[in-house]
Amino acid sequence: MESEGKSWQRETQKTRKDILEKKKAIENMIKAASSVKDHLSNFPNFRHYRRNGLYIHLESGRGTNLTGHTKQYVQKLLKLNMEEPYGPEWPDEEKIKRREMVATEARYIFVHEISIEAANEVLETKDKKRTCSCKGPLVGFVHYRFILEEEVPVVYVYELQLESHVQGKGIGKFLMQLIELIACQNRMGAVVLTVQKANLVAMDFYIQKLRYTISAISPSRIDPLLGTEKSYEILCKPFDHEAQAVLELEKPTDAITYT
Repeated sequence: MESEGKSWQRETQKTRKDILEKKKAIENMIKAASSVKDHLSNFPNFRHYRRNGLYIHLESGRGTNLTGHTKQYVQKLLKLNMEEPYGPEWPDEEKIKRREMVATEARYIFVHEISIEAANEVLETKDKKRTCSCKGPLVGFVHYRFILEEEVPVVYVYELQLESHVQGKGIGKFLMQLIELIACQNRMGAVVLTVQKANLVAMDFYIQKLRYTISAISPSRIDPLLGTEKSYEILCKPFDHEAQAVLELEKPTDAITYT
């Protein structure tokens, strides 16, 4: 009996040690991903977008380094795009978003619209293997972070906002593909995001076009009754079995549809 007791104790200690080591490894993974200065540098083909009559240049940024002009732009576009979907919740939500946008953990991809001439210059610099210096007015941004969600390391997309005149031209899908590549390269288990139920266009975009699913951690999945009281859904796209087991239902249902 004494031998069995000691054996059980050793197994318990080993299990606890494994858990702590895994937790530490995940923390280091998130820290390493967050410390990368420019995630776009690993995906040079995603620095520019030239389709559907749209010429775009992407640029990385951090919440702690935003200029006054950029802060004003982010606030203005957020209000323009999100005030209606949030409805009466917007005044309080706007205050939260203003704090979130300058957080230490906040990472950005800024979307600049460039001229045809600048776009042609991009092609020339590629041929000559030089770095382009093109810059144009901001027309959108992605705010994302590397965080721990239910013990799973994820990229959480806080915002994907585009001006109306560049919507519907493929740039949103392009940006999300980039985010997914960044997540995979940094060994994150999934991409997670929150969408307002009232934003039917966004719900359709993520669920139907990008194949995201309503997460097991979304209020409507945790408690259907509670979910009806909440104005949002949490969506996810897992990249491995461990993340899938935590964030996604084993058999996604079609009980909740957004059309």
